[in-house]
Amino acid sequence: MDRLEAMRVFATVVDVGSFVAAADALPMSKAAVSRHVADLEAHLGVRLLNRTTRRLSLTPEGEVFHARCKEVLATVEEAEAEITSRSGEAVGVLRVNAPVTFGILHLAPLWMAFMSQHPRLTLDVSLSDRVVDLVEEGFDLAVRIATLPDSSLVSRPLARTRMVLCASPTYLRRHGTPRHPSGLAQHAVVSYSLFSMGENWVFTGPQGPVTVKIAPRLRSNNGDTCRLAALRHQAIVLQPSFLVGPDLQAGALVELMPEYRSIELVVSVVYPSRKFMPAKVRLLIDFLVEAFRMQAWPTQHKRTRKKA
Repeated sequence: MDRLEAMRVFATVVDVGSFVAAADALPMSKAAVSRHVADLEAHLGVRLLNRTTRRLSLTPEGEVFHARCKEVLATVEEAEAEITSRSGEAVGVLRVNAPVTFGILHLAPLWMAFMSQHPRLTLDVSLSDRVVDLVEEGFDLAVRIATLPDSSLVSRPLARTRMVLCASPTYLRRHGTPRHPSGLAQHAVVSYSLFSMGENWVFTGPQGPVTVKIAPRLRSNNGDTCRLAALRHQAIVLQPSFLVGPDLQAGALVELMPEYRSIELVVSVVYPSRKFMPAKVRLLIDFLVEAFRMQAWPTQHKRTRKKA
């Protein structure tokens, strides 16, 4: 029995909550996962897990052993990271988390280029607008879009994106154009439900900050849904330039009240620690920083000249 591998399998079963989920995460067959845990219990002479048809739970011995397994596995990972970071080669599995829309639009086109540079690397990319716990959920790094980086993590900025208040020309012809943020109360608004400002939208205008409490007709935790409502002439939206920039440049959407600016967000790559950083993490961070260098998302309509 490979005790280190058995400990890794056991810790994964506990962390994800089932043999089936552990088989998917490792990956290996469910039978192999069960065998590793059974062999470990036989070697130790104790039961580590209580198994029922519905759930797993740790025995008292299992609780102690799980904590020790996590310590041992973390120590091994640090030792491996220290050695591999010196080799300068990306090897193994690299788990990345990113927001859904940003991940599809701006990260998905980059992954194959990075992998072609590092053929011994496997990327595991998870897209979610939920703020994941990198350490607890086993991610090597994440891309986040926020006003300030999480103080518990190390971060490097990749780009900046501005929240833009916009609507379609057709919507504005039908319903009029608001001239002050307070005028949003007379308009249909679609809001992003995970927005840090909630439904108190803040703008900075000629006379200083202005806060407007909106009453959205539709709330969504997906920016693409908000954008589509604007493109279908249904509402005014406040969305990041990385998403609506091309629509603004094409004239499909129009920025409203540009003298009243909303917040600017930082697109950052975040990771748990600089200590014993694996080469694969360092190389991906450097790759992303370079890929987003000089990145700017347009917010102005690009007018084309008419031929004489």
